[in-house]
Amino acid sequence: MQRQGPAGSAAIHFRAAGVILVLAHLLLVAWLTLRPLDVVWVTAANLEPLAGIKADLAMGPVEAARRIGEGLLLLAPLGVLLPMAGGRLTVSPLASLVRTIAAGALLSLGIELLQTGVPGRVLDVDSLLLNTAGVALAHLAVVPAGRARLRRKRERAAANSSLRSRAALRRDEASQGATPTIPRVGIAP
Repeated sequence: MQRQGPAGSAAIHFRAAGVILVLAHLLLVAWLTLRPLDVVWVTAANLEPLAGIKADLAMGPVEAARRIGEGLLLLAPLGVLLPMAGGRLTVSPLASLVRTIAAGALLSLGIELLQTGVPGRVLDVDSLLLNTAGVALAHLAVVPAGRARLRRKRERAAANSSLRSRAALRRDEASQGATPTIPRVGIAP
């Protein structure tokens, strides 16, 4: 489907901005998570769900909030940026949420698997859970309200455009004047 007019151009720019921001965020995440760490020892991989979160909670509320917050915030922008890159305003909220969560979970899984080859980094199932939860929370907090706002804005613009075109049509009709009439002429015998 080809988009025409200023609204189509704005949608294309919006999607392009979303794609660029997704790529920039993924580069930042790769830089943060795939750099080697200089550590004396490395802990074993955490394959037990919620075990790392329980250990973080045992360290005290401040340290637990920092570590859990880092896990939630790492991929959270993708909850907003992925639907933005998709550029759809009229989509099922549930389908959008499921697609976004699935994409976030797959990206998090990819990062965790890539970290297994980086010195000083280990696989942590809790990071996968926290990253996916962060994507879901960001999506739920921003995307439905943002789409509703953009839909209202688009509907107002369409209504204003319709009013302008009707007013222009009336002006064109009024400028021509009344319709000329031809008087009846009798037929001669």
